[in-house]
Order: sequence, then structure tokens, then C-alpha cells
Amino acid sequence: MNAMTQGSDTAAVAWKDAVFAALKAADVRQIHYVPDAGHARAIELAHRDPDIRAVVLTTEEEGVAACAGAWLGGERAALLMQSSGVGNCINMLSLVENCRLPMLLLVTMRGEWAEFNPWQVPMSRATETVLTAMGVRCFRVERPEEVGDVVAAAADLAFGAEQAVAILLGQRLIGRKVWK
Repeated sequence: MNAMTQGSDTAAVAWKDAVFAALKAADVRQIHYVPDAGHARAIELAHRDPDIRAVVLTTEEEGVAACAGAWLGGERAALLMQSSGVGNCINMLSLVENCRLPMLLLVTMRGEWAEFNPWQVPMSRATETVLTAMGVRCFRVERPEEVGDVVAAAADLAFGAEQAVAILLGQRLIGRKVWK
């Protein structure tokens, strides 16, 4: 059985394209990710783009180190993950805090609206609190028309002010998941 996001319409494609466009406009050259249906469009576009290196990870905390390394090597990077993966990053986020490195995280939320998997719920409740406790500024997006602007503003804050910033893409925005 595979998890599928129900109802991919024109609005869904538009906001997903807006994520990638904002990353491109911010000169992000590396996208690190653990495969996730909510980020599938950005991942697909990153793999097609010759100016972006898309790197699949085995676990999310690898992405924190990879984004730090990208910055130290002169490139901007973003880390894409699900809310369940935030718990895997807690210790590695101390690297970002202690070294005062910029970090841009895009987090698709699970365990919220219309969730079918009870294992997603606890980390979902803790995601924003955990990130904030580790020094990461969080911006939540629930409406498709806000996505591009929020991602662009978060990228400006992350790379311009050298801050750790997370965009939490609400489960209602990314769509209901169903098993097929």
C-alpha cells in the first residue's frame, strides 16, 4: 500500500510550484530531503534543474549537517522533511545554534487535520515547540496563496540575517493522505 495525497488540483500544483520558485529566487543551490509526498513536486523540480543539487538522505539530521556544509562551502541549501523527522534533528540543530549558521527548513506537517496514522500525532504536536526551543524561527502556512511569499521571506531571513528558519506547511494545505 502506498500513501497518496488526495485531491491534487490546479491550486495544489500552483503553491507547490511557488515553493520551488521561491527557493530558486533565493539562489538555493542544494536541496536535501527525505522522500515525502508533500514535497514531491519540489523534489521533482530540483532533480530536473541543472543548477540545483538534489540530495536524498537516509535520515533528516544528515540534512542539517549537509546544509551547514553547503553554507561553509559558499552555497545556500534547504532541508525538506516531514514533521515526524524534526525529532531526528534535535541534537544536530545545536550545530546551527552554536555556529550561528543559516538554516532553511521546509516541514510538511502530519498528525493534524484528517490524519489516519496515530504515530504521526505526537511529533506533530511537538514540532513547533521543539524547533523554537532549538532557536529556529517558525512560520506556519495554511493557505496556498501565502506559500510563495512566506518561503521567500523565510529564505531572506535565513540567509540574509543568518538565522535558522522553518516553514511549517500545514496538513490541510498539503492535503488529506489516504492509503491505496
